[in-house]
Amino acid sequence: MAIDSSFSFLFLSCIAVAAILYSAVGHGGASGYLAVMALFGLDPAIMKPAALTMNIFVTMLVLIRLMRAGHFNWRLFLPFITASVPMAFVGGAITLDSSVYRIIVGLALMVAMWRMLVVVENDDRIKMPKLWVSLPVGGVLGFISGLTGVGGGIFLNPLLVLFNWSHIRGSAAVVAAFVLVNSIAGIAGYATTTSQWPDGIPVLVVAAFAGAIIGSELCVRRLAPNQLRKVLAIILAIAGTKMIVTA
Repeated sequence: MAIDSSFSFLFLSCIAVAAILYSAVGHGGASGYLAVMALFGLDPAIMKPAALTMNIFVTMLVLIRLMRAGHFNWRLFLPFITASVPMAFVGGAITLDSSVYRIIVGLALMVAMWRMLVVVENDDRIKMPKLWVSLPVGGVLGFISGLTGVGGGIFLNPLLVLFNWSHIRGSAAVVAAFVLVNSIAGIAGYATTTSQWPDGIPVLVVAAFAGAIIGSELCVRRLAPNQLRKVLAIILAIAGTKMIVTA
């Protein structure tokens, strides 16, 4: 399995922009990377390991910045991750048929589009979720993360804010840690099923990490502008539609 070595400047720039936009709200950017790779016609067999690997490096940087700023909540994080890690490993070990993968990722990108368009505001009445809620939610999102390479943060973030489980920046820190750990588990599961890796992943990681340097600064100081979220939503919609139509 090899990624085309002749990456265009436009392709790598799109990866970097996706990293900026997603890391600015505490996400690893996997749905953005998948959208870019779908638009540029990369093989589905390449997309999952590439997205998960970029997730790891981007969220590691974002999490370090947010933890230093004092926004991380271990009590909120641990129940979600307890169930999600083993399920992410299981999902990562499953290799889907190309057509099925395209449909599932296409639908995931559509959900991500909705997440970018809907800005949820919470109040000061923060309340911790019960274990019977956080454990199954973490398990389901972990499985989706490993199966598709999406990361799960795009689904967890709105839940944290919508149900007042966390403030905006607090949710960004928990989401970054959630995506980081699940991406590592997903890659570990994927590694048990193959000995071949796309050759061009390091180039993609460099592009994504460069974008994350800018995005993590935005995440610590302010949230991404709504106008940029709308542009990203349009890209996600186009890429999601393309994935489903070409399945």
